[in-house]
Amino acid sequence: MGSVAEPAYLYKNVTHDPTVPSVKSAEGIYIYLENGQKILDATSGAAVSAIGHGVGRVKKAIMSQLDKVEYCHPGFFPNTPAMELADLLVESTGGKLSRACILGSGNQSAPLFYFSMHHPSRQGTILVGIRELKLVGYIGSEAVEAAMKLAYQYFEEQSPNTRRTRFISRHGSWHGCTLGALALGDFKPRKSRFDSILTPNISHVSACDPYHGLMENEDTATYVARLKEELDNEFQRLGPETVCAVFLEPMVGTALGCVTALPGYLQAVRDVCDRYGALLVFDEIMCGMGRTGITHAWQEDGVAPDIELVGKGLAAGYGTISGLLVNDRVLDGLRHGGGYFVHGQTYQSHPLGCAAAVEVQRIIQEENLIENCRKMGQYLGQQLKLHLGNHPYIGDIRGRGLFWAVEFMADPPTKTPFSPAFAISKRMQSRGMERGYDICVFAATGAVDGWNGDHLLLAPPYTVRKEDVDDIVSRLVQTIDSVFEDVAALVM
Repeated sequence: MGSVAEPAYLYKNVTHDPTVPSVKSAEGIYIYLENGQKILDATSGAAVSAIGHGVGRVKKAIMSQLDKVEYCHPGFFPNTPAMELADLLVESTGGKLSRACILGSGNQSAPLFYFSMHHPSRQGTILVGIRELKLVGYIGSEAVEAAMKLAYQYFEEQSPNTRRTRFISRHGSWHGCTLGALALGDFKPRKSRFDSILTPNISHVSACDPYHGLMENEDTATYVARLKEELDNEFQRLGPETVCAVFLEPMVGTALGCVTALPGYLQAVRDVCDRYGALLVFDEIMCGMGRTGITHAWQEDGVAPDIELVGKGLAAGYGTISGLLVNDRVLDGLRHGGGYFVHGQTYQSHPLGCAAAVEVQRIIQEENLIENCRKMGQYLGQQLKLHLGNHPYIGDIRGRGLFWAVEFMADPPTKTPFSPAFAISKRMQSRGMERGYDICVFAATGAVDGWNGDHLLLAPPYTVRKEDVDDIVSRLVQTIDSVFEDVAALVM
């Protein structure tokens, strides 16, 4: 008899693992598997499922939109949900940003498109002549690519021979998997394989990462000043007139593990960009739309970007959608140039994704979920530190809102990481999925130097209650203790 053919499905691993069960259904903060397991989704997937699974109002909104129109090409027609979502996004910035672009995921191409103009007296798009712009948004990587193009075009419109072709990003950053986004980021396990085909016009400076970067006897103000000087020096090294934009995550997610910018840091970066005329871009794909206990993470510091990227929490998994928001400076640059943003995608402003996102954001507002995110985030942080703060192999517990990380160290006093051979974080994720533990945790590596270091992320839905947080912490402690029992046995 011949061997049984493997399933046609491919995600990452070429070899199919038949022991990994498929998802059967999901409800609230739980995922139900085909093997009967009930998994507590403590990460919202990858910080996506902000309002939990199976919310009837969102399903009804999607079905209602299906009854109207499921798709219309964005190069031909605007659609009502996209325009409503644009208005909602712009309003959420308190006027700091003035346009929003809505996009879908995928590798599409489409004709040039319009920028919707937010207007308080009208719902929808006002076309300022036939060559106005329109909102753009993507899922993560695509949004980053669009922002890079938009930032460059802003300068190219002013001077077709502009030398502003370089971007500055930060070490320990993650901006996505497509080639431009991969080059911009610095998540080495996913990037190094493709170094030879990545664009060379991107350089990196240190992240604001006090656990790893703060020197002995250095206070935080001195540390921020040192980072500001490093960024300024990089502008000088490259030639200030060659730098197009600086990209950063106001709260770093995957690569460093929920690292929040220190007070004064975002303003320091803003000052350097303004000094040399470069644009400032905040990637809030993971940390934005309420995840940190405030709608936009930059609002905590009161420092607005020129371009902002939002995504995961926008439609909370009910639609593949993200957004790109811009301020008047960028918009005016395009308007006074050719009037087009030379970019477009087939599934941009997709009516179903936009309808889902609008309803998700209404639920978040009506149920005061961002405030719950802040409160439950404070409680989650307290409980993590209470139950794990003295653990012999935990170096740091950090976060804000419902976005927390636990970093493991072989020797916390000296911040010595475990050997990658132990695969600590991967063991944590795998163990959590086993029966008796039944919890999703998000494993990552490389926070120490890009390669070494293990941490895990927690990002439960904004709907969690105290009893849910207690359950998450209890299961997490059980999982961590079990893994280190195994590691101790390996060492002995």
